[in-house]
Amino acid sequence: MNEHPASISAFPVIPALPTSISGLPTSISGLPTSISGPPMSISGLIDRWQSIGAFAADVGCGYEAARQMRRRGRIAPQHWPHVVAACRRLGIAGVSYEWLAARTAARQGAAAMQGEAA
Repeated sequence: MNEHPASISAFPVIPALPTSISGLPTSISGLPTSISGPPMSISGLIDRWQSIGAFAADVGCGYEAARQMRRRGRIAPQHWPHVVAACRRLGIAGVSYEWLAARTAARQGAAAMQGEAA
């Protein structure tokens, strides 16, 4: 064999991780890792989309409104029906009106406690 010992063919072939249609790595279950479990926060939820623009289009709001939702960690209640429907379409588990309400209540509670501490 005339190949140099350090040629690329001398290295073992490591199989690639299985990927979803979008090219995201998948978990053992075969679901994309980005949507395999419930999100931990509003920003974590919005990060499940390819971009803020994609989230905005799915939810039916403007880009800037979506960006502010992610920055503030809060989704206005008028958007909840669209968010829940989009999550169902995309297979994002655990997002419901109750989940959104709990995130809102947690943020309001944290804000109230900060106000008391000031």
